[in-house]
Amino acid sequence: MIQIIKTLLFSGLTIFITISLIQFPDQALEASIRGLNLWWEVVFPSLLPFFITAELLLAFGVVNFIGVLFEPIMRPLFNIPGVGSFGWMMGMASGYPTGAKIAARLREENQLTQVEAERLVAFTNNSSPLFIFGAISVGFFHDASLGILIAVCHYTSNAIVGVAMRFHGRNRKGIKLEKQKRVSLTTAFKAMHRTRLKDKRPFGEILGDAVLNSIKTLVMVGGFITLFSVLIKLLFLVGVTPAIAELIQGILSLFSLPIEFALPFLSGLFEITIGANMITQITTDSLLPQLILVSFILGFNGFSVQAQVASILAKTDIRFLPYFFARLLHGSIASILTIILFKPLYLDKETSQTSNMPGFQESDYNVWTNIFNLIAENGALFTFFFLGIGITILYRRNIKKQ
Repeated sequence: MIQIIKTLLFSGLTIFITISLIQFPDQALEASIRGLNLWWEVVFPSLLPFFITAELLLAFGVVNFIGVLFEPIMRPLFNIPGVGSFGWMMGMASGYPTGAKIAARLREENQLTQVEAERLVAFTNNSSPLFIFGAISVGFFHDASLGILIAVCHYTSNAIVGVAMRFHGRNRKGIKLEKQKRVSLTTAFKAMHRTRLKDKRPFGEILGDAVLNSIKTLVMVGGFITLFSVLIKLLFLVGVTPAIAELIQGILSLFSLPIEFALPFLSGLFEITIGANMITQITTDSLLPQLILVSFILGFNGFSVQAQVASILAKTDIRFLPYFFARLLHGSIASILTIILFKPLYLDKETSQTSNMPGFQESDYNVWTNIFNLIAENGALFTFFFLGIGITILYRRNIKKQ
């Protein structure tokens, strides 16, 4: 019966999208171009270096080196092996869906059990500092000092989710707890050396595989971004989004939040960038309601990012449901922290001239802004260049096989 319902649901959704595309071709094309521009101008160039670096570090055993050193920290806090620290650090540096990709790779290499991989995915998919400082605080809010508040709430709540998820699957049978081993640089180096020797591929092949695997993942990401950009537009045009927004108005009223945020908030639940931009365009007496909602959708990740993560996890036995539960938890905790820290991290800092304090210079914010602008200006060329490299590698490999 469940399978029949799924068949009807999936086929019905596909028919709905097809009919809507035929009915609104111009608006669908506009939304598709908007999503595609976001992908090749910002997403692809900002994530590709991190993806390639992660592939190389895994191949050369550096992740194992880091794992041995961080085992005493990761196991007590998050109940996962030390190699999970690599996914955590890379996830914070580059943003989603890097954490899911690394967790999937570690699972494929049996460096994590299924439950450990699910714990890792739960708290390693978050926004990058580039997106928080460059796009959200400067690009949307036009206030660089908000970046600190948003970042602290986002990453702190993410760590809290990781600690909470350490209890996930704790009572499952077949899971053995490893004894704590003594940590040393020598042990870490030996682990790294063993991993490198196991990989018999020459350096050129390793580098080529790293580029190809990263490009394939990012092409998939681009497809989801474009799809959800079109889907959000179609749902709005046929009246589905406004209808759901009326229900969300009641929820916002319960939390004393302005009901005019209902439609932008709903858009943010689908796609973060679109929703955050719409939220910041609504004028209110206080920034707090906007920050609460933006913090939630950043932690929730949006259905677009969740679909990307689900696609990556589908190749493994890592289940999606724990990740989805963690997203709800992350968004809720981030919103609560925003309420608590709004005054000490923003209002009080504004009155005491934050820019003159050590560690919070205006130039620090300008670094993120300049990086974001640089990627936006030259991102398309970077994307086309590496797509060309990927096509060249595939062509040469096909020639060798013939």
